[in-house]
Amino acid sequence: MTNFPRYAIYYASPAGSVLDRFGATLLGYDAWTGEALAFKDDVPPDWPQLTKDPRKYGFHATLKAPLSLAEGKNEAELLAACSDFARASRPIPVIKPVVSSISGFIALIAREPSDQLQRLAADCVRAFDTFRAPLTSEDRARRKQEMLTQRQRDYLDRWGYPYVMDEFRFHMTLTGRLDTERREPVLKMLRERFAVIGVDRLAIDRLVLFRQDDAASRFKIISDFKLIAG
Repeated sequence: MTNFPRYAIYYASPAGSVLDRFGATLLGYDAWTGEALAFKDDVPPDWPQLTKDPRKYGFHATLKAPLSLAEGKNEAELLAACSDFARASRPIPVIKPVVSSISGFIALIAREPSDQLQRLAADCVRAFDTFRAPLTSEDRARRKQEMLTQRQRDYLDRWGYPYVMDEFRFHMTLTGRLDTERREPVLKMLRERFAVIGVDRLAIDRLVLFRQDDAASRFKIISDFKLIAG
């Protein structure tokens, strides 16, 4: 059985920024406040269902996937480790964000690969792994190992998550998985809405610590840490 609370280290846009409001409004959830948000009248009738899966996590990009704390570790130590990580100067990745389809769902992704972003994500995976409790059988079942490549299964065994290192791909999820027929009109709608907010470059300049209190809870932000450029 998965132990709670669970924590995740994500990238999330600053509270109240145009990108933060774009994602929170579309998902119907503000991870900074923990509040549910009403959907706008101009979304499709099935929008609450289409966004059900990502709503649980809030608008984010994964750097260190959700974990239960290892024995002997506590939240204060994790907060301190995040602060220490953020204070180490490093290049700040800057990407050109675009709305696209990835593995059947729709997300904000980087238009081109970024070596600096790949390095940041890999550093996060390594730096916080001592805080991760071993995977439970429930955790492994949720990852559907039969659908993973051998390399992804190896990463799952080593790092607790299959999509790390060279398998990492930056994405800020906006919908659950959609069939092809439904995906195309939704993709068009989201691209049009994203174009309106005018975000043509995005600095991945912070770590944001999320906590999930129990299986029925949504993840909520408990602290954020601005990275030091260097």
